[in-house]
Amino acid sequence: MEKYQFEVCANSVESCLAAQAGGAGRVELCAGIPEGGTTPSYGDIIVARETLTATRLHVIIRPRGGDFLYSPIEQRIMLKDIDNARRLGADGVVFGCLTAKGDIDIPLMKQLMEAAQGMSVTFHRAFDVCRNPQKALEDIISLGCDRILTSGQQPTAEQGIPLLKGLQKQAAGRIILLAGCGVNETNIAHIAAETGIREFHFSARETLKSDMAYHNEAVSMGGTVHIDEYSRPVTTAERVRRTIASLCSFSE
Repeated sequence: MEKYQFEVCANSVESCLAAQAGGAGRVELCAGIPEGGTTPSYGDIIVARETLTATRLHVIIRPRGGDFLYSPIEQRIMLKDIDNARRLGADGVVFGCLTAKGDIDIPLMKQLMEAAQGMSVTFHRAFDVCRNPQKALEDIISLGCDRILTSGQQPTAEQGIPLLKGLQKQAAGRIILLAGCGVNETNIAHIAAETGIREFHFSARETLKSDMAYHNEAVSMGGTVHIDEYSRPVTTAERVRRTIASLCSFSE
């Protein structure tokens, strides 16, 4: 199992604990999953840190959903959030910034990297919407990031296998590629075999029904976007185990 590393995208402390119970070595703690992940709260981070004993805690630093071109105010927020993650004991942070032309925002990334010194840094899926992934890979390596979370610029990592394979070859051990998006127990072995990638990011979520007995179906907290208010996605330890086992048994 040491041949591979597994990171769970955790949308709550509950999901963090399920990831740990299922054998994941690392979690990326996020809020705002419908937006692709945003910075979690102070409470989420500190309780996750207090309860995770065998699993490393990485925290996404993303002040909002949408694109990865950040205003001066948003940049200040990101720097404060990195400092907060450090003070609360996070092992790593996850962020990524682009210019208006779709290139890596090197000056801003340098500021964030300096703020994150001493913590592991993952460049997140901003990479998947950059203009030139081959050049971006070299830029991110030069910045000193530890890894890149990517689906190979496709909706899922399985669809992105051709680019992932090329990037893994180009990286040549200089940076870790972390394959993510749509990774699960049915395709993780295929992605590993085709790309040579050894780190995987997945959510292993299932739908948990609410214990609420009374439902007011006429009102949605999401405004015009309808979201089921009486169920929520949560990582399960069993699905984490199945995903890890499906790759480890394949590679034996």
